[in-house]
Amino acid sequence: MISPLAHVSPDAKIGKNVKIDPFTMIHEDVVIGDDAWIGPNVTIFPGARIGKKCKIFPGAVIAGIPQDLKFQGEESTVVIGDNTTIRECVTISRGTVDKQTTVIGSNCLLMAYVHVAHDCVIGSNVIIANSVQIAGHVSIDDWAIVGGSSAIHQFVKIGMHAMISGGSLVRKDVPPFTKAAREPLSYAGVNSLGLRRRGFTSETISHIQEVYRYLFLNSMNNSRALEEIEVNLPATKERDEILNFIRSSERGVMKGYIN
Repeated sequence: MISPLAHVSPDAKIGKNVKIDPFTMIHEDVVIGDDAWIGPNVTIFPGARIGKKCKIFPGAVIAGIPQDLKFQGEESTVVIGDNTTIRECVTISRGTVDKQTTVIGSNCLLMAYVHVAHDCVIGSNVIIANSVQIAGHVSIDDWAIVGGSSAIHQFVKIGMHAMISGGSLVRKDVPPFTKAAREPLSYAGVNSLGLRRRGFTSETISHIQEVYRYLFLNSMNNSRALEEIEVNLPATKERDEILNFIRSSERGVMKGYIN
């Protein structure tokens, strides 16, 4: 299952039924889970922890040294969950002293030419389309989708079930359950189609939409809108997820609706 034309360090830990194609290099201090496929011309540097049934396509570079001048050679990792697909020429940098790890969840799809910088934390079931460039310290929650050729500023947070239009410049946080588009990036509605596909009821989606009417469609600042939401709308898991996300935002959230 390991091509004689691949170089695999004897100090790497390779699981059962792992297939490694020609001209791939796997360094020491690498762990690869069972039933993974590592395509040709892949480079996996020290610190990679790759889950079961992952697929890594040609040209990908996993756990490369961070492109950060503050990096001093500290030990750090890239952790990739089970059943995640890494397409052609994706680059994922390992962590720095900040978090000491870069994390990609399970069941994710990172399409060709995506870059994930140091200390990012990406949840599970996330889709990142072609050529998305993600700067350091970015957080992307479960089930989010990022459209192709988008650029995400460092320290930005993207909430669960959010969907970002292709070609977006993401400079501010994107709250959960929303669609984000336009320039500058702004609220484009609730990701209702995606939520229905994932089993959210019409009642729950309507409730989420009502929360965002207060936040983005009324002429109130965020502090006042949050107060009004707590007074006027019943507490639900989704409502509280939105409130907690906005209150914890350090960069500030994207703009409301723009004509």
